[in-house]
Amino acid sequence: MGHGQVPEFLKESLKFGINLGLERMEELDRILGNPEDGLKAVHIAGTNGKGSTASFICACLAEAGYKVGIYTSPYLERFSERMRIINGKEGLDRSLTDEEEGEISTEDLDRLAERVKAASDDMTSRGFEHPTEFELMTALCFLWFKENDVDIAVLETGLGGRLDSTNVISKPLATVITSIGFDHQDRLGDTIEQITAEKAGIFKEGVPVFAADPAIMLLDETSKEKVKSTLLTEAKRKNAYPVKFAGDPECEVRFTDDGRMLFEAGGEEYQTVLQGRHQAYNASVAIAVLKDVFGLSYETIRAGIDKTRWKGRAEILSSDPAVIIDGGHNVQCAQSLMSVLRQMCGARFSDLRFRVVIGVMSDKNVEGMIRTFKEAGLDPVQVYAVNVDNPRSMSPDSLSKLIRFVYNDLIMPMSFDSAEDAVSEACRKTREDGIPLLVTGSLYLIGEVRGKLCTIINNWR
Repeated sequence: MGHGQVPEFLKESLKFGINLGLERMEELDRILGNPEDGLKAVHIAGTNGKGSTASFICACLAEAGYKVGIYTSPYLERFSERMRIINGKEGLDRSLTDEEEGEISTEDLDRLAERVKAASDDMTSRGFEHPTEFELMTALCFLWFKENDVDIAVLETGLGGRLDSTNVISKPLATVITSIGFDHQDRLGDTIEQITAEKAGIFKEGVPVFAADPAIMLLDETSKEKVKSTLLTEAKRKNAYPVKFAGDPECEVRFTDDGRMLFEAGGEEYQTVLQGRHQAYNASVAIAVLKDVFGLSYETIRAGIDKTRWKGRAEILSSDPAVIIDGGHNVQCAQSLMSVLRQMCGARFSDLRFRVVIGVMSDKNVEGMIRTFKEAGLDPVQVYAVNVDNPRSMSPDSLSKLIRFVYNDLIMPMSFDSAEDAVSEACRKTREDGIPLLVTGSLYLIGEVRGKLCTIINNWR
């Protein structure tokens, strides 16, 4: 069974863009027989850390023997990554050596896409707006999870929460809020209170809330207080209880020689291949859910955390010479990446001298990201500004000009239309001189070049 092929109908539906609102999703679901009814779900919203938190929860539940469906977005390398079923400990162990383990097959995608298309055609024939690609995918995912009778579904919102198509789930087992920051203000609001309230739109009456403690969020003190008070106000308004905050701002992390990070949560030690203090915070939120809702033991959670994988986020593809990839697409992600590099590297990369390949989306706060790199001390030896295979990509020349502006012309980036050509050239030079290579910017860029980088690095061995 193949993976990764996108059904034509779903590709065509991308033109309907992002169109928040639940009316289309509710009608689509109704026609399909409300496949989400009866799904035991953990529902996750937030600006950053949703995918990592979902992956921690999924891995630990699978380690405990559950058949777990997980729905995340966007995908990195294969469209089918967006929905996976990890069947118990055996499935989890297989996923450590086979990245495609549990992903929906092309056959299932095509078959279910036909059902969803028929429902969509029915809707539009009666005057409804055409569902968006994300709504169609979410409906397809619900059908697939129901068909396969998953024990638990771990669902990540696409954007926001209140009007996100995943929010047709009426009675999840738990709702989870990860780190909140400024992103998608055009759709979610300009203030941190508006953004937080949109995320908190997933709260449900009588359903427990688990949230990252705002004290650990990359926000100023006033904004942290506003996030906390907004979450508590929304929980009270929805009668969602109890509310538990997780993540210790004083949490210490240590890094082992084999690329793992050690951290403490609730007085117990864990280790993970995910890098950076923010991942310890994400794990802490997941651990609270796993203990309070599912009653998992420390041993099971510890094993699940150790087996959690989440590609493309401060991921070390090679340690000698160092090649690190990170799909950080906003200012908070850039801050986290710089923090990770300092923590991870210690004396080894103390001067933050890197060869950098970067490609970004033009609708992001790109100048803010580059200023974050500069202020954190990132001192690039060479920069390759690249085009990303996405209509929203900032042109390499525009990106180069912005980097020159922020770095006061101390860096003269090279522009590449082909991201693959840029990483090939950067890898060749890093192999020669040992200068660490950092590939960063959009997740779309990481998805485009990760396979190429893995092939190059495998040939080094």
